[in-house]
Amino acid sequence: MSAPIVHGGGITAAAATFGGRPEDWLDLSTGINPCPVALPDIPARAWHRLPDRHLIDEARRAARDHYRSGEILPLPVPGTQSVIQLLPRLVEADRLVGGTDNSVAVTDNRVAVTDNRVAVTDERIAVISPTYGEYARAFASAGFAVDAVDDIAAIGAGHRLAVVVNPNNPDGLIWPAETLIALHDRMKAADGLLVVDEAFGDTDPALSLASRAPQLSNLVIFRSFGKFFGLAGLRLGFAIARSDILARFDDWLGPWAVSGPALSIADSLLRSDVSPIRGRINERCAGLHGVLTGAGLQLSGGTALFTLVADSRAGDIYTHLCRHHILVRKFDYAPEWLRFGLPPDPAADRRLGEALQRFER
Repeated sequence: MSAPIVHGGGITAAAATFGGRPEDWLDLSTGINPCPVALPDIPARAWHRLPDRHLIDEARRAARDHYRSGEILPLPVPGTQSVIQLLPRLVEADRLVGGTDNSVAVTDNRVAVTDNRVAVTDERIAVISPTYGEYARAFASAGFAVDAVDDIAAIGAGHRLAVVVNPNNPDGLIWPAETLIALHDRMKAADGLLVVDEAFGDTDPALSLASRAPQLSNLVIFRSFGKFFGLAGLRLGFAIARSDILARFDDWLGPWAVSGPALSIADSLLRSDVSPIRGRINERCAGLHGVLTGAGLQLSGGTALFTLVADSRAGDIYTHLCRHHILVRKFDYAPEWLRFGLPPDPAADRRLGEALQRFER
């Protein structure tokens, strides 16, 4: 069993350490829209009945039109984390030599295979890193050798699957579409797969490969629903890929994987005008940037939904903000980094700004 990764959103643990009620904390540790959209009307039958086929089909058609995936009907999944954990089943690999007591330790985005286990396969997995740590953890736990690489050029014919988060979390790095398509073609020539995670792509749809997916047979795209709409608790995402890959995911997830209410909400919101949502996110992002630059902090990257700060005092700033019951994201592998999610309103901007101004430099 691999060690769990500490993600953002741990308000309960933070309050247990630094005091206060969890509901009184300002949570800036995630990349979720802090201004959730109003829920559409949900038919009573969506709550009463198991999800009927027509609910799934309507949600898939809405996702196809929203993501512009052409002939591909995206598959609704119970959060993209659910299909990340299924990725090892898409590729073949021999098991690692060693007993069941051996362990794989993953700290954020760094992988370490312990107890001197040796991989008996030449097939490897490449993950553009640092990034969302669950990709490396899922493959390492399944017995794959994982290469954390910092450039697409480092991905070679020996890699059976490559993962690119675009825009990347936590630094917001963006890979141009043509670069990713060229990588796909290299992976396909070596009988490999390319996974592109577009969890933070909704604020800039032009970055997405979804419209090209029908022509890219060895491409898998993951899209998050909850981050953009501010409904992360719904646990909903979509996978875009050729039909046989989606059929495997569907089979492995089992029946009724996504709830009827989630499918109904997706059908309504994906057909709505989302430009006001993007406008609100951009407004909140501008407010956050004003607070951070006003406090003399260096903006080192990010997306419209979060901002990365680099500062040699990051650990002290993190603790200081926790004492003011404000949670941001720190990184064990990059102690000079802090990631700030969006405050929900100007009052939260002021609360963050006042706390930062009290930090002793």
